[in-house]
Amino acid sequence: MNRKMLRYVISWVLKTEGILMAFPAITGALYREREALAYLLCGLFCVGAGFLLSRRKPEDMELYPKDGYVAVALGWVALSVFGCLPFMVTGEIPFFVDALFEIVSGFTTTGSSILTDVEALSHASLFWRSFSHWIGGMGVLVFILAILPMKGGSVMNLMKAESPGPSVSKFVPRVRGTAKILYQIYIVMTIVLILSLLLSGMTLFESLTLSFGAAGTGGFSILNSGCGTYTPVQQWILTIGMILFGVNFNFYYLILCRKFKAAALSQEVRAYFLVILAAIAAITVDIQGVYDTLGETVRHAAFQVGSIITTTGYATTDFNLWPEFSKTILLLLMFIGACAGSTGGGIKVSRVLILLKTVKKEMMSIVHPRSVKQIHFDKRPVEHEVLRSINVFLTVYMTIFAFSLLVISMDEFSLETNFSAVATTFNNIGPGMDKVGPMGNFSEYSPLSKLVLTFDMLAGRLELFPMLILFSPSTWRKRH
Repeated sequence: MNRKMLRYVISWVLKTEGILMAFPAITGALYREREALAYLLCGLFCVGAGFLLSRRKPEDMELYPKDGYVAVALGWVALSVFGCLPFMVTGEIPFFVDALFEIVSGFTTTGSSILTDVEALSHASLFWRSFSHWIGGMGVLVFILAILPMKGGSVMNLMKAESPGPSVSKFVPRVRGTAKILYQIYIVMTIVLILSLLLSGMTLFESLTLSFGAAGTGGFSILNSGCGTYTPVQQWILTIGMILFGVNFNFYYLILCRKFKAAALSQEVRAYFLVILAAIAAITVDIQGVYDTLGETVRHAAFQVGSIITTTGYATTDFNLWPEFSKTILLLLMFIGACAGSTGGGIKVSRVLILLKTVKKEMMSIVHPRSVKQIHFDKRPVEHEVLRSINVFLTVYMTIFAFSLLVISMDEFSLETNFSAVATTFNNIGPGMDKVGPMGNFSEYSPLSKLVLTFDMLAGRLELFPMLILFSPSTWRKRH
């Protein structure tokens, strides 16, 4: 293992995070809040720690596949530990486990919270919570890849470890170019969303924080009432924004390159929108009579479906009060998640589609034993290695899910609360059901349960293996 290179990557993570803390510091200064000083000092501390770690540049700038996974996992752990410091320094979230849970929920774009009164926070902390969604949405290491000088193989190993989805497809020959394109699309779409909310009558602060959450598919709200007090137009803008950020960014790149035929062939994107439309229609029919008009019913159904399948977590209404059929649909959407290569979480639509194709193939093999069938996805054959990785992913996924559920059940909450708590944190969604529903929070869980759920958020965001590899003794043995 190239330990010096690991230290070098983490140093860049800390330096980048320290610079980014200037934004909440400026926000606090504009609102004349004393918390601005805390963010400034924490930012300087992060930058200082980063420079100490990078005082000697490694001679060997190569990161091998295992090193890439470890670098990403340690980078996210460092990002989270240092990122929670401002909450503790300001005294707004004084306990480390709570502060860590909150910021990990932010960076992993989960949106689950331990706060009982969000509006009691300073503008600086509200900005930092929402900004953490935007930072983590595309991945802080993807950003660093665009500026950090490393060999091509190292860059790909980092990108594979951090990018969500069953595989990483390169848009351009150089992966560093891919990282730049990703962020260009991400930034432009975020700006468009901010401007749309501004034109709808929102304040600049609200437009920024809500756009960060929608773009990163996070879900931290700045109001105790969530998004329920915003106008219908603003709720529709957020709905459309969340859904668009749940699309594979490769799809947008193909459109920019005028490769409309290739974009139209994306089975994942088509299935993604089909699932959304079907879920909205089913829930709209099921909750008829809950709201005054059909327009209001469709709006709430669309917002909640868009929020859950993209794993954003915003809410305009308490869907805990909906019929069981509608709540079950939302629970299923938590597991499906958004598209691979988007800012959303969950199992991913592409994995679900490939699994369904695998089931169909096995059934055809039973009916026609001598037939030879190969699974195709987007007109291309699916390699055996991809199928194997998906099967392993699901096995590990269910194992971690079951273990997490078992541990947090010791807090004696209902099965609905515990099951949805694990589902919503593991899939980086935000609100669950019952006590952790859209009008609830995670404050009543014990420190142990919060740590387990914090791990679930990190594991879910990083597709399990980068976090698991940290616990393998062979990971830390010296390379010969």
